[in-house]
Amino acid sequence: MNKMLRKGNGDAGNTRRVEHLAPRGPSPAGPPGPRRARKLWKLTTPDLVLLSLLAERPMHGYQANLELERREIRVWAEVSRPQVYYSLEKLASVGLLRKSETKEPAAGPERSTFETSRKGREFLANALEREDWATQKERPPFQTWIALSWQARPGVFEKQIERRRKFLERELAREKEVLRSIFEEVGHPYHEAVWMVSFWMDQYKLELRWLKKLKRELPRRASARHPSYT
Repeated sequence: MNKMLRKGNGDAGNTRRVEHLAPRGPSPAGPPGPRRARKLWKLTTPDLVLLSLLAERPMHGYQANLELERREIRVWAEVSRPQVYYSLEKLASVGLLRKSETKEPAAGPERSTFETSRKGREFLANALEREDWATQKERPPFQTWIALSWQARPGVFEKQIERRRKFLERELAREKEVLRSIFEEVGHPYHEAVWMVSFWMDQYKLELRWLKKLKRELPRRASARHPSYT
């Protein structure tokens, strides 16, 4: 996760990977009007990510994609390369991005640059005030597996626990390196990139302790004593 979203100072122009949490962000609707108009103004996670990224500086579509990949966008938000290009045109068509032609060299045939307009910053700021961001609950696949694991064949539970442990330890080691490189780039610990990577590291450490607990308690696993069905 080398050098992820580290630009900005905590204002609406900043972007940062928002969760392995990989959730779809809220989709605020725009001004009232016919259904067709409302659909056009509906903002998706890729829209919001691009509004934030392009509030930093103008970029070609190709540059935006490269920068999002550098910041490991897919770790913290569901944004694909095709979605980036679709969102650029969509946001420019409704005035949330300014599109301009340039003679500066770009990788490929692209000559249009995009930057977030004043209206775009306002829409982004409004979207970040929505309650949905703070009230959604994740459904991690491993937790789903735990719920179903009583039906697994003998020995599979221990094998999967070990796989999970090794995965978390690799991720923890990787995030330590990421945090080191972030400190080199931002120069202080009070940045969203530092906060987010520290959060993931704490989560990995917590889950590793939890896995040890499961391993200890596995021999005592038993069915519900008082099952209740509707």
